Amino acid sequence: MAVARKIFRKIFRIIRFAVFFFFISTIFVTIVYRFVRPPVTPLQLIRVAEQISDGEKVSMKRDWVKLEDISPNMPRAVIASEDNNFQKHHGIDFEAIKKARELNKKRKRKLGASTISQQTAKNVFLWPDRTWLRKGMEVYFTGLIEIFWGKRRIMEVYLNVIEMGDGIYGVEMASQKFFRKPASNLTRSEAALIAAVLPNPRRWSPAKPSSYIQRRQQNILRVMGQVGKIEL
Repeated sequence: MAVARKIFRKIFRIIRFAVFFFFISTIFVTIVYRFVRPPVTPLQLIRVAEQISDGEKVSMKRDWVKLEDISPNMPRAVIASEDNNFQKHHGIDFEAIKKARELNKKRKRKLGASTISQQTAKNVFLWPDRTWLRKGMEVYFTGLIEIFWGKRRIMEVYLNVIEMGDGIYGVEMASQKFFRKPASNLTRSEAALIAAVLPNPRRWSPAKPSSYIQRRQQNILRVMGQVGKIEL
């Protein structure tokens, strides 16, 4: 019994230290990323590994720009497309989740309800997966960035790390590649087109929009006109 108690206490101390280390380290990194751009994301590393595995040339094209150097049309477009309540919620949009569940009962093409905050947390800290563990971690990191970053920083990071095609990340690089201009000069139509392909940027391209993407673009433009004042 004495030996068992010693083993139990040792295991408990290890678990306690691991939990303490996890919370301290994740909070520390989150605070650092409030001021420093993330050097690389898990998804970018995964894509590089896939390229090497497939015998392809490694490609990771990205160009970080500050939010003030991105056209105001772009935040408005992604809010209209991805997260209408971005400025109101605290990371999780429970109203959108409820609405998506009701609509998905009648649809073949399922709607998601992830907010821009959730997508940013996933892109910066986590791996692409649909397990409950990953979703739970996503909720945790979403809470951290809402507390330590705020909406402006979340939007800035989101627009700089989102995947925009094979080896292409961020709206600046997407704007340069697809429209031959800096993101600061994106028009409403161009920003809506970029936002329209975000659900699957490796399948769709703003340069050659399908009829489906064109319909999405028009819908996003309509919602952009309905979105109120954006304060970031």
